[in-house]
Amino acid sequence: MTEGQCLCGAVQVRVTALSETLSACHCDMCRRWSGSVMIGVDAEADDVTVTGPVKVFASSPFAERAWCDTCGSALWFRQTDVDGKPYELMPGLFPDVGGATLTREVYADRCPAGYAFAGDLERVSQAEYEAHGLHVKGNGP
Repeated sequence: MTEGQCLCGAVQVRVTALSETLSACHCDMCRRWSGSVMIGVDAEADDVTVTGPVKVFASSPFAERAWCDTCGSALWFRQTDVDGKPYELMPGLFPDVGGATLTREVYADRCPAGYAFAGDLERVSQAEYEAHGLHVKGNGP
């Protein structure tokens, strides 16, 4: 069991099986929402329990983003058109990010020049991701 919370503690998140890997996204929508690069840790819907004042925004026809209605902390990105509706939870909710490590960077070629992740990561370009993954049109150059 991994337990976490938002900045003010009003939202509590409990996960029975949290992924051991993190992924980062540099697409325009994720950067606008997170204020930087969005990093997430996956969990199956059946493994997640959330309590507290959560607000949800349908950010696209296939996904939602959620935050604490008290302090505004980002909570998750979630594909709503996938069976089981898995979560991509914000790692900052959990102490030591639940022990997960960064392994994948999406829209890696869209990473702003001012920062970059070091190490041996799977780096997926905008074209590679959009050829195989759901995306919002107009989310790039």
